[in-house]
Amino acid sequence: MGIEAKVAPSLGMERNITFMDKVHARLSAMGAQATGFVSQPEPRTIGSFAKGKQLAAGNFQFGGHLVQAEGRSLWEITPPDAMYEAELNGFTWLDDLAAVGDRASRLMAQAWVNEWIDRFGRGRGLGWSPDLTGRRLIRWINHALFLMNGQTPETNDIYYKSLAHQTAYLGRRWSVASRGLPRFEALTGLLYSSLSLSGMERFATPSTNALARECADQIDAEGGIPTRNPEELLEVFTLLTWAAAALREAGRTPLPAHLDAIERIAPTLRALRHADGGLARFHGGGRGLEGRLDHALAYSGVKAAQSRGLVMGYARMSGGRTSVVMDASAPPARNVSRTAHASTLAFELTSGRRALIVNCGSGAPFGAEWRRAGRATPSHSTLSIDGVSSAKLTAQLHGEFLTSGPLKVTEQRTVSESGHEIITSHDSYCAEYGLTHVRKMDLSLDGRRVTGEDTLAALSDPDRVRFEAHMNKVSLQGVPYSIRFHLHPEVDASLDMGGTAISLALKSGEIWVFKPSFSAKMTIEPSVYLEKGRLKPRASKQIVLSARVMEYASQVSWSLAKAQDTPSYLRDVDEDLELALN
Repeated sequence: MGIEAKVAPSLGMERNITFMDKVHARLSAMGAQATGFVSQPEPRTIGSFAKGKQLAAGNFQFGGHLVQAEGRSLWEITPPDAMYEAELNGFTWLDDLAAVGDRASRLMAQAWVNEWIDRFGRGRGLGWSPDLTGRRLIRWINHALFLMNGQTPETNDIYYKSLAHQTAYLGRRWSVASRGLPRFEALTGLLYSSLSLSGMERFATPSTNALARECADQIDAEGGIPTRNPEELLEVFTLLTWAAAALREAGRTPLPAHLDAIERIAPTLRALRHADGGLARFHGGGRGLEGRLDHALAYSGVKAAQSRGLVMGYARMSGGRTSVVMDASAPPARNVSRTAHASTLAFELTSGRRALIVNCGSGAPFGAEWRRAGRATPSHSTLSIDGVSSAKLTAQLHGEFLTSGPLKVTEQRTVSESGHEIITSHDSYCAEYGLTHVRKMDLSLDGRRVTGEDTLAALSDPDRVRFEAHMNKVSLQGVPYSIRFHLHPEVDASLDMGGTAISLALKSGEIWVFKPSFSAKMTIEPSVYLEKGRLKPRASKQIVLSARVMEYASQVSWSLAKAQDTPSYLRDVDEDLELALN
């Protein structure tokens, strides 16, 4: 059983906002004029050469769809869904064409930008929302030389006019963007334009002030954001570093609230980064674009800092080449849980450059059913009772939000000469079953061994009454539960030691051995790895430990350790890099 969904109410308000965006898009064209650039921020967006070559070959991959249309324009294709269309209108694909940088890719980029202006520049299409407009303006300004090179003065005048039009629209509509990343995108786009374009200077001070206010309101004292999405935090951080650099290049000083937010976020991102350089994948976030995290941290200029305690609700343990990140808090609050997952007490583990234990990830690119499945507790490396999620999914006006999650989540950590220990718990299953989930994990100082205990227990007299009532309801058959350990697709899992252990082989050559206590049944079952940028989920495996609660408490212990003959350090080079070096 996954997360449950209820019927959605009317979407009338959402349609009204879209209608008003179009109205303001058309009104903004009146009197919006720009004749050139007064300054231009240094391009900082990172494109993919491989993706750029695919685009040039007519392979359009957006929103989890691949459309093969060699010789045709991006805009001639009927979008398969709204996510595909949104990615098109955000113009992040310009980064990829610019990464190729040859004449063919430049002509293609110019043609597609000009066609967008012709088709949608008067306020038509899905692209006229504040966040997409901000994202688009950043790319158009970053790659202005690429887009204007070799164009006629008349064509460049149309380009300038469209930039001014979109800037004026953002000046009217940035405040209706959703709080968080969408609003940061809108304000950064407005700030870029106001600093770069002649005639748009009037927006510079208001956008600078508004961005600082958002930093103060949305970035908490520990450098986290309300959605608790690590990849979203990286995107916000990246925008803030770009905006700060653009202000300095224009001879302005970023406001203190803006700079303070950058200072707070940097150590948080470092704590959420695995040993392989990717972000922990929780609450709808992925690993992050290749190189984005390192570039953003380098641009920020913030020196390394040691984060103590929970970081945006996550606990981190590291030893040797091993990193563990655990979701040790309740899910995001109901009003910001549109992409949140029921992942309390789930963890991920990475050894060196190789992910070992993972969560399935966000299924959003693969459609509504995969999105719901990815948000369910069984799609995470943690315990669930009878397939029931630790939070439910409820459809409301503007999406599907998490409800009925844990009311109390505890976390306690100690560090000793032997390693790190964390004990966490949540009470999500108390109301129905009277049971609290307690998870204890230890990581050795050298990172070669992880031990864990998962306990379900009725801790108080009222909890025992609820547990007994449930036992009577199921004719004393007990409460079935499963503890899942989802494996990265590149991990090769096989039964070992007569079926009492599982060997996990990594492509680096490392061998890890998983052993459970005899109180649980162990199986290897199919799983999926949901990864942005792919056309379908990747097949993978999961280790499942199954047991039943028959009394007031039930406990399953397990261990994950490197095989004795695995050295502490291995030469582990990415396959693509290996090929490039040879």
